[in-house]
Parts: sequence; structure tokens; C-alpha cells
Amino acid sequence: MTTDTASAPNFIRNQIREEIATGQAAKIVTRFPPEPNGFLHVGHAKSICLNFGLAEQFGGDCHLRFDDTNPAKEEQAYIDAIKEDVSWLGFRWAGEVRFASDYFEQLYAWARHLIREGKAYVDDLSPEAIRDYRGTLTEPGRPSPYRERDSEENLDLLERMRVGEFAEGEKVLRAKIDMASPNINLRDPILYRIRHANHHQTGDAWKIYPSYDFTHGQSDAIEGVTHSICTLEFEDHRPLYEWFLDNLPVPVKPRQIEFARLNLNYTLTSKRKLKLLVDEGIVDGWDDPRMPTISGMRRRGYTPGSIRKFCDMIGVTRADGGLVDIAMLYHAIRADLEDNAPRAMCVLKPLKVVLTNVPCDHEEIYEVPGHPAREDMGMRQVPFTRELWIDRDDFMEEPPKKFFRLAPGKEVRLRNSYVIRCDEVTKNADGEVEALHCSVDFDTLGKNPEGRKVKGVIHWVSATHAIPMEVRLYDNLFQVEQPDRDKDADFLEHLNPDSLRVCQAMGEPSLADVAPESRFQFERVGYFCADRHSCGDGKRVFNRTVGLKDTWAKIQKKG
Repeated sequence: MTTDTASAPNFIRNQIREEIATGQAAKIVTRFPPEPNGFLHVGHAKSICLNFGLAEQFGGDCHLRFDDTNPAKEEQAYIDAIKEDVSWLGFRWAGEVRFASDYFEQLYAWARHLIREGKAYVDDLSPEAIRDYRGTLTEPGRPSPYRERDSEENLDLLERMRVGEFAEGEKVLRAKIDMASPNINLRDPILYRIRHANHHQTGDAWKIYPSYDFTHGQSDAIEGVTHSICTLEFEDHRPLYEWFLDNLPVPVKPRQIEFARLNLNYTLTSKRKLKLLVDEGIVDGWDDPRMPTISGMRRRGYTPGSIRKFCDMIGVTRADGGLVDIAMLYHAIRADLEDNAPRAMCVLKPLKVVLTNVPCDHEEIYEVPGHPAREDMGMRQVPFTRELWIDRDDFMEEPPKKFFRLAPGKEVRLRNSYVIRCDEVTKNADGEVEALHCSVDFDTLGKNPEGRKVKGVIHWVSATHAIPMEVRLYDNLFQVEQPDRDKDADFLEHLNPDSLRVCQAMGEPSLADVAPESRFQFERVGYFCADRHSCGDGKRVFNRTVGLKDTWAKIQKKG
């Protein structure tokens, strides 16, 4: 699968193209380096599409490398989910999956190299004291009293840290750079911390683990990465990235380039907060269709192509463009499904219709296109019988002037079928409408008699052949555009109480045995996907992916 990037702004792509044209670069090697401490979200999708997309376009390689330096928060389940997400999006990484832990021995050797060069030392200050000594944005830091330990003592302490002789927090290894630097990242950053934790790849072999900053650039160098692409929050870390590469005997020196991260309205992308939603049972796991995770979007019915198209639409810049309208994401998936999703009829809020002039045993079978513009989707059979289900919202006892659906004495056309007239309304003991008694004009199948004007067309299903199913209607999980804008407030206060509504619906027979993740347009209703976990073996659960109304297209048209 390739992405058409001809019109999308992408300054990194333009830079690489120029580097290749001028001979500054040959084979391009990028990498996608997630931490396995949660599921990937829509922001990661942008990074995946960027890194793998550049490798595809320029005939290079993209590595999948897990930044597994914090075993206390990492799980094999996250690793498996991340690999599945990248593959589902249509990308293939070069070679085997890589782990930062693959390089622990080399990183440790380089840490010893820095100590021998007088550029690293073991510090006994507590974490709180280290923060205090580091200073502020306006005040320089102070050197640790342990900063001038000699190399031999530092090498001995580091080895004893490695074998577990000291408690967590008792000592750290720090680089010796510049405590007065205006860039706080250069004020003797931590290289290793003591952690007595079992690691999913290395087991109990290590009692110390490298920091992200010490691992990141050196892992890139070991792998021969040419372009280390990351989001703008790492811009201030770039001098440290380059300091390590300049002061270590690395095989190559990758170039770090930063780009603006994706901020989507009505959405959270903090893995810590997303994990809270999962842990508190507010959502049904990391792949709940309301979650902005790739797994959640997949379960909701998004297609890989639509996510890649969305990432292309928003482009790649260094400027923080603010919030991206979620309507753009909905437009991308709707455009994909409009062309590729077969059609079906489903009644979300069933109301019985009895056709009084149709015999009890009457049955007609209509051959209806699977898609109005796709002959390759074939035909489907839609049965017509005396009793039908229509949607309760398609009937009103006292309709307003421009209500073109069913009402007492009014006519509508059943989609792909006859015109019917509502003759009688029956109610239950509570006064609620229970059924409609209607009559059929048998001269109206497939034609519109002269002088007859029927504006309304409604969907329906045969009550005799209807397939009972659960339909889940999803909306934005949050009610405000920036649920975590106020850092002092509880973002949970902004949860949308109507983010999930469940309907006991009736579908046409073609929906009886669909495979999980099958996608459909339910005519006049929206786009839906058979739930990947709850469909099959007699269970029929469909998730609404997106409605039919395309607000983004209207915004673009007006613009």
C-alpha cells in the first residue's frame, strides 16, 4: 500500500528529496520507536505514516524498535498490540523487530567510556536533591558534591549498581556536561537509574536501566538510522542527542528532525490518561471504539487507508497548527466507506407496520445492488412481506409542514419497493404507538405514476425475515474541544454521558452471517462495522463508525 503525498505539506519529505538530489544522502533509514507502556493512538499513527511513508517513498528502510527502558510500566501485551497496529496500517518494518534492550551491553560499555573520559560520574544525591541542584529556567544549576569522583571509583560504583548492590534511588549515573547551561537538558542529565524490576526481554539480568536520552541516539547510531524523526517536544533534547553522538565512538551520526505533533479536538492522547480510562472501567479496554487508539479506531470500523489519508491531509510541518478538527478524520473515513462499503437496510428503533391489503403468506424477493456504483459487489436479496419494521423516527402523528415521512393519511415510498399510505394507528395501554396499519399501492413498484408526488423515501425490513442485532452508537468521548486544557482540573468532568447508546435493531437478511470487521452503509443511517470481538457464532453486534453527514466537506466547500 502506498500513500499519495503529492499535495500534502511535508517539509521533511522535501528536505530528504533535496539531500538525495545534492548527494548528501543515499539510502534513507528511519525508525518508529514506541514505548511499550500502552496502546498506540492517533498521534502515533501520524508518526508511523511519516516514518514508514518516507522509507517507502525513497526506497529506504524503516525499523520498528521498542524503547523498552522502563520495565515497571511495560508489558508484552503492549508489544503485541503495537506490532499488530503497525501491520494493520499496511506497513512492514525492515528486518526483525528491534528492542533498545538489544543494545544494553553496548550502552553500558559506552557509559564506562564516558566515565573513563571524565564525562560521567555516579551521584549519591536523592532524586529530590538532584532536581533542586539542577536549578530553574532563570537560575543556573549547582554541581553535585559527587561530581569530581575519580574514574576508578565511578567505574567500581557503576558495576556495583549493575549487580544490584544498592537500593532504587540510592545512586544514579550522570553525564558531566554544564550545570550552568541555559538548556536544562545539558545540566548533567541522568544516564542510568537503579530499578529492581523484571524486564520482559532481559529478565533479571540488569538492575540498572538507561534513560531515554542516553538510549535514543545511540540506538539510532547502532542501527544506521539516517533521520531520527520526532515531535517538537524533543527539540530541546537535540543538543544532548548530539552531545552523546559527539562524545562516543558511535558508527554513524543520525540527524534529529522535529515536527509538530497531532492535536485532535475532543480527544486525549496522553497514554497516562488513556490508561486511567481503561483502569477505571470508564471505557471497555484500550480498543473501546471511543478511544483514540489505533485498535479502537479499527474496532469502530475505520480502515487503514482512511487513517493514512487523514495523516496525509494534515501534513507535516514544524509549526504548531493548533487543534485539528475531528471532522477531518470523519471525512477521511466517510470518503473511503462511501466508495467501498456495501449497502444494507437496518432499522435502529423498530416500529411495526402491517400492510392490510397484502395477504399473510405474500412474499416478494427484490434483487438489489450491493453498492449503487460497484457491480463487483453483486446483488443482494431483500424480501417483502405483509409485516415490516420501519424506524420509529420515520413516523409522526402530528407532523410539521415539511415532514416528508409517514403520518396518518400520508404516503411514503419504501426504498426499492412500493408506495404505502398510513390508514390507522394502534396504541398500547400507555398511549404509545404500537403499530401502523397501512395499505400498498401495487401500481408503484419501480415507477412513479403521473400526477403522484411522493417526496418521502424510508428504509424498512421484513418483520418475517428480520435479523435481530445490537447496534452501538458512538459519539465523542468528551464534550469539550480540549478536555485536558486546564491542567489543574479533572479531565473526567468533561466526559460525554451520551458517548455510547445501544439499540436493539432489526436488519435485513444479508446481515445474518457477516464476518467480524465487515463494514456497511446502513441506508439513511450511517456507516457501521461488525464488532471484531462480538460478531459471529450467532452474535450480531455492529458499531457505528460515522454518520452520513459530512460537515468537513461542507466547510471545505464554503472555504
